[in-house]
Amino acid sequence: MTGAGSSFRVLLADEIVPRGVEILRETGGLEVDDRAGIDASELKAIIGAYDALIVRSRTKVTEAVLEAGKRLKVVGRAGVGVDNIDVGVATRKGIVVLNSPGGNVISAAEHTMALMLALVRRIPQADASLRRGEWDRKRLRGTELYGKTLGLAGGGRIGSEVAKRARSFGMHVLAYDPYLSGERAEQLGVELVSLRGVLERADVVSVHVPLTDETRGLIGAKELALMKPSAYLVNAARGGVVDEQALLAALREGEIAGAALDVFEEEPVAGDHPLLGLENVVAVPHLGAATREAQARVGIEICEAVRDALIGELAETQGRKPAGEEAPGNAR
Repeated sequence: MTGAGSSFRVLLADEIVPRGVEILRETGGLEVDDRAGIDASELKAIIGAYDALIVRSRTKVTEAVLEAGKRLKVVGRAGVGVDNIDVGVATRKGIVVLNSPGGNVISAAEHTMALMLALVRRIPQADASLRRGEWDRKRLRGTELYGKTLGLAGGGRIGSEVAKRARSFGMHVLAYDPYLSGERAEQLGVELVSLRGVLERADVVSVHVPLTDETRGLIGAKELALMKPSAYLVNAARGGVVDEQALLAALREGEIAGAALDVFEEEPVAGDHPLLGLENVVAVPHLGAATREAQARVGIEICEAVRDALIGELAETQGRKPAGEEAPGNAR
């Protein structure tokens, strides 16, 4: 057991940038084991020896892992969401769950714009066509973003940055977000509307909400039916927010013009996934935060947060006094 005068052990289950690892190793009272790429069975077998666990999206921190983590005090995820962590079980066991919500905002916003442009200008299809030796400009005619309406499902950090960029393209921006104040919407230059208003009016609908019980299946068959036949859907948030079967049907039947997907309900995705066989779909393997800058920021941010949580706990432990003795000064 960890106690006064001993160290806390931190397990890195996924790859973290070197500077983040250094931050932990430079901190007194912490021992760090870098086991990036560890599989689920081995993680469950060894987690009982650690006080903190740091992961990215690859590692699933399941109930079984958390139950095996008898010493676990902190679980940190280098990224925005925590949907690969069983937060309910962690809460019940008193384990703090941390993430790094600010580190990949710019990368995710830029990626959303890249997907949007690739979709409406048919960039992947044009690239593939040219590589086949074709010069079919007429078939590859696209659509401008200028003068179009962007509808955001979610106006938080990433949605707000997308709104700024879309306005620079000359787009009118609508936003559905129950938590976005009128004052903040005015600052961003967006029009607050209902989800129905976003779907019915937008030429491009872009999803920017976390995956929760409330948002799972937020965009389903009924919602897709509200969109214009000429409208596009972009999802660089979480796969489960969009019902993939409903989206597949809507794309096949021409209910919407196309979709750009960075995320899927189940990842990784097999090459025979039905959505990947559609000409009007642009898809990439969850690259929203896949920039050097974002990975550096989220890695450093989560390591600092886990360090601070553990050092605070260590200070409390070392500052406790046996019955009848005085605590030696200010332990913090």
